[in-house]
Amino acid sequence: MAHPDPRVQAAFEAAKGFMPLDEGLALHDAATDAAARLPGLPLLEVGTYCGRSTILLADAARAARTVAVTVDHHRGSEEQQPGWEYHDKDLVDPEVGLMDTLPTFRRTLHAAGFEDDVIAIAGRSPRVAATWGKPLALVFIDGGHTDEHATADYEGWAPHVAPDGVLVVHDVFSDPADGGQAPYRVYRRALDSGAFTEVSVTRSLRVLRRTGTGI
Repeated sequence: MAHPDPRVQAAFEAAKGFMPLDEGLALHDAATDAAARLPGLPLLEVGTYCGRSTILLADAARAARTVAVTVDHHRGSEEQQPGWEYHDKDLVDPEVGLMDTLPTFRRTLHAAGFEDDVIAIAGRSPRVAATWGKPLALVFIDGGHTDEHATADYEGWAPHVAPDGVLVVHDVFSDPADGGQAPYRVYRRALDSGAFTEVSVTRSLRVLRRTGTGI
């Protein structure tokens, strides 16, 4: 496994977010491998939140002299809204009364020293995907966890995964008692399509490689 520099790992652990270290290291390893095998192609993340996982993609992108792209509307997913388990009142914009993770994300990138290695797109994932025209070495799906949003992220971005590229899905739980099932259904759809083959499993993180066509 290609571990990041200790300073990068420290920045990841200090950033606001939910991804545990072992899953983060697996993501970094997958991104490093994909970027090295498919030189020049970007690494793309759906679901930025405050930039915790973006740090790891940016580090892999910098090493391969490519770029990490991260897509998020920055208003928070369903479970981050007021009254829900993952709500953080410190991320609410007091002027408009809505979640706004963009300022915290920008501070995260600045502190980690990766502002020049990341292209941040503030917008709805399906609309951004519909305008995207470049193959990707890696797509990391970690956005909204409803069936509507997870399916839209998969259908929008999986077609852009280059041959031999990597698709990573987070929060995959086969047992409903452990978590929501939308990412699991996306993961199963990718495998059942015949277009992707599983490479590794690290808790809820699944790494797949494109070995066929379609989605």
